[in-house]
Amino acid sequence: MKTSLKRTVYMLSGTLKGVFFILLIISVVGIILYVQGLVNDLREESRNIVEFYAKTIERIATSDIDSKALGWAFTNINEKIDFPVIMTDSNGQPTGWRGLYVDTEDKSPEAIAEVKKIMHRMERETPPVPIYYKDPKTFEESILNFLYYGESKNIAQLSLLPYISLSIMGLLALIAFVGFSSIKASEQRFIWVGMAKETAHQLGTPVSSLLGWVEMLRASDGRDLDLQTITADMRTDVGRLEKVAARFSQIGSQSDLKVQDLTPIFRDIVKYFHRRLPQAGKELKVIQNYGDIPPIAVNRDLFEWALENLIKNSIDAVKQKKGVIEILTGIIDDKKIYIDIRDNGIGITAKRKHDIFKPGYSTKKRGWGLGLNLAKRIIEEYHHGRLYVKETRPGEGTTMRIELGG
Repeated sequence: MKTSLKRTVYMLSGTLKGVFFILLIISVVGIILYVQGLVNDLREESRNIVEFYAKTIERIATSDIDSKALGWAFTNINEKIDFPVIMTDSNGQPTGWRGLYVDTEDKSPEAIAEVKKIMHRMERETPPVPIYYKDPKTFEESILNFLYYGESKNIAQLSLLPYISLSIMGLLALIAFVGFSSIKASEQRFIWVGMAKETAHQLGTPVSSLLGWVEMLRASDGRDLDLQTITADMRTDVGRLEKVAARFSQIGSQSDLKVQDLTPIFRDIVKYFHRRLPQAGKELKVIQNYGDIPPIAVNRDLFEWALENLIKNSIDAVKQKKGVIEILTGIIDDKKIYIDIRDNGIGITAKRKHDIFKPGYSTKKRGWGLGLNLAKRIIEEYHHGRLYVKETRPGEGTTMRIELGG
């Protein structure tokens, strides 16, 4: 069973959203893992530096150096690091610090209390590094000091990167979603309005004709009129109304395709346009050049609609006094049939070649630019064929091609 237009649109929309969501998740996870790896490496490097300093201080402590030299070593060594460090005695009492917001020279009880709070926070993140002292006489080992250290500003900022990236990507995704929804809603509103205008346009001609015949019958009371001709014309107008209603009723529903000969369809469409060509205000000639093509499955109502839009577009493209529109059919690749609709109109520039199928695109002052977009949807989504610009030259004309089957 062939998928309906609405279901196809929903499936494609859902697939694109799913792919976008998966790519977004993969990107975020990749950034988090990469940054986390860098942070772990930097943390390991910081601990190695602290342990190295601890070993250095141990060496100094076991040598014949006084306490002033020990303090000098601590101060000068820690000038080389960019992360906060606190040194305590063996009882955990702060004796010196660096890289904190507490002044290094302030040894007041308030300052010590504040340093202890920071020290406890550091301990929750990373265990302190003990500094051992080995008695050179008894070789007994005891803890001389503890080194507490925290993360550097670079590590702290790097740790926030995944969250910042996630926030930015989330914001971009939100903007993209809102933008896409707005564009889609705007396009849908435009299409709905355009379809309403198209409905009025399609119904206008037969309704006006019927009203004219009714008014004529009322004015003449049926006298001196060829009722047989009038009823035949009215029947034609009613048939046109039925055809318009059938076309619109099938938009968005499942395709009902039937295998049939296309040549009679072409001839009926040309016959329909022959009655309208004199109204175009120019001399137009329609050439029919049908090749030997096999019957193919189409929905006649919708297929006729697509062809009418293509021919009408060709008529509008002819600006000179004498115009030629040619309809050609044939077989390509031994299995596909093609229908070419060629005109000697104004042509299409290379820049606008792909824009003509977008809803709303039109070079005319009047109209909603839905004709070619509607034709493309009918051919490609309902009949699983292809509609494209085969060739075009500005000022010389355009050939639109339909391919079906294969």
